[in-house]
Amino acid sequence: MRRRIPTPRSGGLILSYKCSAECAHCIYACSPTWRGDWISEETLRSVLNQLARWITPAPFGPETIGLSDGLHFTGGEPFLNFDLLCRAVELAEERGIPSTFVETNCFWCTDDRTTTEKLTELRKRGLKGIMISVNPFYLEYVPFERTERCVRIALEIFGRNVAVYQDEYYRRFKRLGIRDRVAIEEYIERESAHSFLYNVEFFLSGRAPYAIKTRFRDTLGRIFPRRPARLFFGEPCVPTFARNWHNHFDNDGNYVPGFCAGISYGDCRELDRLLAEGFETEERPVLSLLMDENIKGLYDLAVEYGWREDEEGYFSKCHLCIDLRKHLQRTERFPELVPAEFYRQVDR
Repeated sequence: MRRRIPTPRSGGLILSYKCSAECAHCIYACSPTWRGDWISEETLRSVLNQLARWITPAPFGPETIGLSDGLHFTGGEPFLNFDLLCRAVELAEERGIPSTFVETNCFWCTDDRTTTEKLTELRKRGLKGIMISVNPFYLEYVPFERTERCVRIALEIFGRNVAVYQDEYYRRFKRLGIRDRVAIEEYIERESAHSFLYNVEFFLSGRAPYAIKTRFRDTLGRIFPRRPARLFFGEPCVPTFARNWHNHFDNDGNYVPGFCAGISYGDCRELDRLLAEGFETEERPVLSLLMDENIKGLYDLAVEYGWREDEEGYFSKCHLCIDLRKHLQRTERFPELVPAEFYRQVDR
């Protein structure tokens, strides 16, 4: 049986999973130790050629941005390869892709001149805006003064097309007078574990559950209960897989559903064919089970392959899902469980 997949109207192009940081909350388990396998120009051209037919503009037009609109360039940290980022922006602009922006942790904003020159160059190449990542996990790696510099200069260059994610943390850091790096443990002491996550978006997926289980067991671990696998069986996975907004396309050509790192619909270099034909359920059983039977189907499959449940339980459905997929990926029988490096990085 063949299954259809969603036509993407917005998404992110992952230039590489390599990053300047190794944040404890990273959905994609990015880090400096990932291979520097940056997207090739051939793949870049192929993916952009096809996305140009599907990506739609933000609500206020192609010259504006929205976090779940248009196309954003991401990673990893895209500014680790600035020449490639510039080329990607240029190629997207040539193809008329609307509402483009870049996502960054600002590690590179060491002085006003460097920051101004790079953002101005991207604007000249056709980039419409920027999303600046701000939260306590980045704060361990990037001095806040660099984030402030990026926000200030980006507003001069991109105007209203500057998004600070998350703005609540930005305000908190300003209020606390933070300038340099701050370890998360120190920050939690200032805020308390509960207020640390108050009024912000936080995903219990990717590296986060494993970090809470180990490093933050006595702080954040007290906030989030761990539950047996069976209590997640009724939670649907289909909304994530079926959505046509904010999916991702990575440097290896994988079409990644939503924020579900480590799994692929298929080759986005052949996106038109993939959208027209879908995929054969027998060839991608993990995908099929998640779409038809949610986490229960994947649980049963993993048990068949010798997986054993953690007696302490799981923080979320996504935590359970990744744990199941980690086990299945080791069998090398499921081509949709890629990239393999994700499964080596996620619980470091």
